[in-house]
Amino acid sequence: MAIEAMLPVRLVDAPSLSTIEAIVIIAQRVLTYAVPGNACDVMISLCAPVRGEREWSCAYEIVWPGEPRRGFGYGVDGAQALLLALQAIGTEIYTSNHHRSGWLYWEQPGQGYGFPVPSAIRDLLVGEDARLYG
Repeated sequence: MAIEAMLPVRLVDAPSLSTIEAIVIIAQRVLTYAVPGNACDVMISLCAPVRGEREWSCAYEIVWPGEPRRGFGYGVDGAQALLLALQAIGTEIYTSNHHRSGWLYWEQPGQGYGFPVPSAIRDLLVGEDARLYG
């Protein structure tokens, strides 16, 4: 199921978050994608919620190997936008081919990534994520 169908999130083609001065990055996490014989970082950036005319938005970026993905969580206030952006990150990770490969990890393989997901996909959680969010 596409992420867009599960959350009030929009994926966008935009400049890298690090190149947009108006966006304040409030948190980052680095996952490791370790295919046999090669490992690379998967940088996740989360920006501060921003108030719009009718809604709040919270931008995020996941820099997958060769394909950065950017999106926004939207909410009636900054807290909701932030939570929905975190869930969108978790959804993208757990529904990715990188996760399904078994070669993606945060601190230790099989222990999860530390991001919540919506209830509809909690059966995909592993390790500490399953214990905390499942």
